[in-house]
Amino acid sequence: MKALTTTITTFIFALLFVNMGLQAQDSRDLQYYVAPDQTGLNEFEAPFTTDIDFDGVNVRLGGSNTLQFQGISHENSITDMENRGYLPELENNFNLATSNLDFDVALDNGLRMHLRTYLSSQHHPEAWVKGGYLQIDRLDFIREGLAENLMDKIRVKVGHMELNYGDTHFRRTDNGSAIHNPFVGNYIMDSFTTEVAGELYYWNNGIMVMFGLSNGKLNQSVIKGDPQASPNVYFKAGYDNRSEDGLRFRLTGSFMTSGKTPSFYLYHGDRAGSRYYNVMDDGFTSGRWSPGYSVSRFAPTGPVAVNNANALMINPFVKIQGFEFFGVFETTSGKSVDETEDRSYTQIGVEALYRFGANENVYLGGRYNSVSGEMMGGTEISIDRINIGGGWFLTENVLTKVEYVSQSYSDFAAGSKYADGEFSGVVIEAVVSF
Repeated sequence: MKALTTTITTFIFALLFVNMGLQAQDSRDLQYYVAPDQTGLNEFEAPFTTDIDFDGVNVRLGGSNTLQFQGISHENSITDMENRGYLPELENNFNLATSNLDFDVALDNGLRMHLRTYLSSQHHPEAWVKGGYLQIDRLDFIREGLAENLMDKIRVKVGHMELNYGDTHFRRTDNGSAIHNPFVGNYIMDSFTTEVAGELYYWNNGIMVMFGLSNGKLNQSVIKGDPQASPNVYFKAGYDNRSEDGLRFRLTGSFMTSGKTPSFYLYHGDRAGSRYYNVMDDGFTSGRWSPGYSVSRFAPTGPVAVNNANALMINPFVKIQGFEFFGVFETTSGKSVDETEDRSYTQIGVEALYRFGANENVYLGGRYNSVSGEMMGGTEISIDRINIGGGWFLTENVLTKVEYVSQSYSDFAAGSKYADGEFSGVVIEAVVSF
């Protein structure tokens, strides 16, 4: 109760501060920035150009709040209540509201800071910092006009931040921030992690190349071997074109490879929790799947490290007037410390939407998502999900969604809680983001 009271109080104060400083809170006052409302849909990376002049330090306080009503049931082939795989019965009810608090600060011309705090989440009811970064698009803070021709094409980001691997993380729900996700859930293999990292971008006429380096740690520590880790290296390249006749085409490819690490956090780096609560009795990761390239035993000197997990994702995006298509092809390989051979997984995702109405404020669509691969021990499994739903932007800052979700688990061993497992039902979600 104390944690919930603190969350509510913090969010009320955030709203008060936003109202008090409304004149200075317009997202269009910030350079190289993606608005956290409807106008920021399908922006992906922050824009590399701006027509906004820097007019002194500008602090933008924003946030997001999401509430769901969940009507989902689940089942498997286990009927013995004493068996650990027996699933508890779910009821139709509200989930815990999730909330974010954001600070975005224009520090100098082309120099911006971002900080996000989770005020409440499925995994933690208390407030805690997700992470943040410093984004550098100009070098005027060193000397006005320094290398300005070069900086027209270069960006640097550094921080304890969300890694820019793939494009799904731009369309996912990040705890309370759900307004850019057309559906309720994220992908089954949720490619998302926050690590201390640096990213260098080159952009020129729609062509983008990015090189990133992270320290491979989700929880930071200076104690040697706690955990033992080497840097992760990741790349991204893409082309993004918007024509005058309303056609938008974007295609990107991303690759990540780990060094020596006790866990490849890319598929279990989100500590806020999934968007489908308690399904398949999976705790805060319910409905997701991780390949499990992680440590499974400890040596006397600490965690034994796993070597070289890899991941590749390709994302096409097409928008023609109100029609919108987004695709995912992802493959990953790696092993845990007790394995001698790499295992692999493949993820496929297809989204099709139609946006219509005034300013495309209403949309209908569907998503198909599948994951298949090899578990420890050699069992080949697959998971399939279908989402059908839509949404209505009441204003640029308020969105309501309704979706039907159905997910099934195939080829799991008898006795596993996933054997003949499935869940399905309806989820209604309300989102406020500013």
